[in-house]
Formats: sequence, structure tokens, C-alpha cells
Amino acid sequence: MATAQRVSRTALQTDNTTDAVRPPLKWAGGKRWQVQHLVDYWRRDPSLRLVEPFCGGLAITLGLMPQQALLNDINPHVINFYRWLKKGLVITLPMSNIETRFYAARKKFNKLLAQGRGETAQAASLFYYLNRTGYNGLCRFNASGEFNVPFGRYTTINYRTDFLEYKSVFASWDFTNSDFDKIPLQADDFVYSDPPYDVEFTAYSKGGFGWDEQVRAAEWLAKHTGPVILSNQATKRIVALYSSLGYALTFLKAPRRISCTGDRTPAPEVLAIRNL
Repeated sequence: MATAQRVSRTALQTDNTTDAVRPPLKWAGGKRWQVQHLVDYWRRDPSLRLVEPFCGGLAITLGLMPQQALLNDINPHVINFYRWLKKGLVITLPMSNIETRFYAARKKFNKLLAQGRGETAQAASLFYYLNRTGYNGLCRFNASGEFNVPFGRYTTINYRTDFLEYKSVFASWDFTNSDFDKIPLQADDFVYSDPPYDVEFTAYSKGGFGWDEQVRAAEWLAKHTGPVILSNQATKRIVALYSSLGYALTFLKAPRRISCTGDRTPAPEVLAIRNL
């Protein structure tokens, strides 16, 4: 069981020590590997508020450890989980890497959602268990809004029940659940935006995230007066879009962690940068 600890944000901002508090969830397409490419930009003024319109698994924010953060995601269940961590969530439900238990928990979670109880501590606890036990850390819902990720194939899973260190880390961070362009940005916010990849699979939310949303996100951030770093897969049309809006582009090779073909070739990714 974890013990509560106070983490020094100053140390994390000035050293390469970004592992003090790890992301609590498995997250497909997580950007933990990008922290080393972002930290020098962030260190220019770490007093700024960090804003993530698509916060996902929190790898970037936990890597940079800002004093203030506004963390948004369209997925209400991940935000509910983080809000309960901020309150000091302790999980009491039984957790094990057993298929029958997983599907029973999935059924219970979906029942809570159907009953309008998706913002409860029980829903947050079940979400954590399903995330850690389900296939590849995916977070997927069907057209009816039911969580439908299948059982994973892990040999060993180290579950947590105590998340007390997150309570202190999250104390000055705000979590919101809205469309990205509804976020109330301040003029000098440092925005790191990691929208869903520009690929055929775009089931980011019930409504999806297609090309129109890619354009809308890029244009919205191009109007922001503070620092912006926008991350995406470096498809031809994404590169053309970001270039046309005046972003400075840096190209990276991203680790390919999930592939139905077994292909682990590094995926080309772009960082589109403004006001830095």
C-alpha cells in the first residue's frame, strides 16, 4: 500500500527526475516518452499554468509537475477518476487478474452509468480496475455509451488501493470535462495539446474525432497568445495544416506500442510550436 508523500515540483522542474509520481492509469498512446523533448520549453517559465485540452493518462503533466494546471478531457470517466484521486480515493473493491471478475466488474460499471451514477467513488474505483485489467489500456465505449474493452492478457498486474500521494500533487490542479474549445484559457497559459492521432481510428469519444475536429483544434490554438505545443502523427495533411497556420515544426520518432499487425516501427510524430 502506498504511503502519502509530498513531491517537490521544483526538483522535477530542474532535474531529469520525472518518475516521482507515475501516471495512475494505463493509457494507449501515452506521451511519457515526450517529456524529455518538452522539458526545456517548460523550464523557460515554469510558473505558468499548464493546460492540457486532451489530458488522457496525465503523462505530460506528471512529467513536468507544474504548480498550476487545468486538465481537460472529453472522457467523463477519466476525469471522474482524477477528481476522486484529488479527494484521496482509497479503493476497497476486490481486484484480481481473473477474467470472470473483470467481466462482472465491467457489467457493474455499465450499470452504474445507466443509473446516472458515473460520478461516484465506486465508478472511479471500477474504472481503475477495468483500465488496469483490460486489453492494452484501451478506453473504448460502444454507441450506447457502454464500456466494451475486453479482458487483457497480462501475466501479472500490480494493483493499487491507496493513491494518497496524488491528493497533494493534484491539490492545485483543476480537472474539467468539456469540448476542448470551451476551455477558458488565460492569455499566458502554456498549452500542451495532444489530440487523437490523425488516423482512421478516431473513436476518441462517442462523437468521434475526425478531420474537422483536427482543423478546429489547430485553428483554435493558433489564436492563443501564450506558449503552445501541439502533438500529432505527422501525416501529410497534418503537416500541411500546421505549417499553413504558422506553427514551427519539429519531427520525432514515437514508439509504436499498439499494433494489430505486430509492427513496432517508430511512428513519425510532429510537435507544432508557437510563441516559444
